[in-house]
Amino acid sequence: MSTINKFNKYVMGTYGRYDLVLEKGGGRTAADENGVKDYIDFGSGIGTNSLGYCDSEWVEAVCSQAKTLQHTSNYYYTKIQADFAAKLCGITGYSKVFFGNSGAEANECAIKLARKYSFDKYGKEAKRYNIITLENSFHGRTLTTLSATGQDSFHNYFFPFTEGFINAKANDSDDFKKKADETVCAVMLEFVQGEGGVIPLDPAYVKEIADYCSLHDILFIADEVQTGVGRTGTFLASEQFGVKPDVTTLAKGLAGGIPVGACLANDKCCDILTSGTHGSTFGGNPLACAGGNVVLNRAADKDFLAGVCEKSAFIKEKLSQIPEIEGIDGLGLMLGIRLKTKNAAEICKNCLENGLLVLTAKTKLRMLPPLNITYEEIDKGISILKNVLQEKENG
Repeated sequence: MSTINKFNKYVMGTYGRYDLVLEKGGGRTAADENGVKDYIDFGSGIGTNSLGYCDSEWVEAVCSQAKTLQHTSNYYYTKIQADFAAKLCGITGYSKVFFGNSGAEANECAIKLARKYSFDKYGKEAKRYNIITLENSFHGRTLTTLSATGQDSFHNYFFPFTEGFINAKANDSDDFKKKADETVCAVMLEFVQGEGGVIPLDPAYVKEIADYCSLHDILFIADEVQTGVGRTGTFLASEQFGVKPDVTTLAKGLAGGIPVGACLANDKCCDILTSGTHGSTFGGNPLACAGGNVVLNRAADKDFLAGVCEKSAFIKEKLSQIPEIEGIDGLGLMLGIRLKTKNAAEICKNCLENGLLVLTAKTKLRMLPPLNITYEEIDKGISILKNVLQEKENG
């Protein structure tokens, strides 16, 4: 039985998968199971392999930790988690962090924290539990984070959804203020709506929302699951928007390919979740912390981040020379490519057939390459994309 047939027989069909079995990877290139074909990776596991495949320093740290202590419950302390937490808080300027396993878990933690903050301060009778999220947002696949997601296409099958979420129009501060009544405890937003089409928010709008939240004691939660850890050219995307949210969630690229989620909180709310109010069996797993420490050492470096911005500009310049490309949205190495006439999903499939892994986001091609991708690899990948687009034009 082939790998694909075995997979389809025993794994639930929750993904529309391409007919490709990846066996190994090195640098920014993956290889199929037969060792016949290599693939330049412009997707990095949906932004997760921030240092590419099997980075030598990362591998050494994770393997060394695996030989020392692979797991212990959070009833005990571990030095590796303490070091990781201290480093992450030091880089971001937050006071404390909760570790989970995914972006959805990080966002669940933020939601619980926000509701308990208002419960503790204003009482149960105030019914101050609503959270405003934006239309076209995406916050996770659990039932509650799906409820928070502002896209009707995800709101089916799983009724009843978790109550307490209000959707506001993105970049419309009047709509936000109209909905931010006395029942609202928090707002949660993405600075760049990734799954919604790689659409950055307007900085003036973000600043106005942040100021309004501060004035009315509404917690400002930034979902940086996809935008964080250097992806947009600063360690946190919030740095480019001139705001400091009360809570920031991270995941994806934080541990370089090992599952991890983080919910960071400032002094105002970092002690809200107390013993017994939240938890995660695998949260702060030693292997994830070991990999995460390596990522932080690299992704928080100013020269490294400057390189992300420079590569972003290089990619945009190269892409702008391709006639089929109408425009490029996004920040740093989180890019959405608007096509004039072609179908993004079809182009994505054809790129794969020609040795390039790329993603889609609604009607756009989406690029989330490893942060340490080389200019040579960028040139090779864009050459493949250009040829695919030209082939389709000629065809």
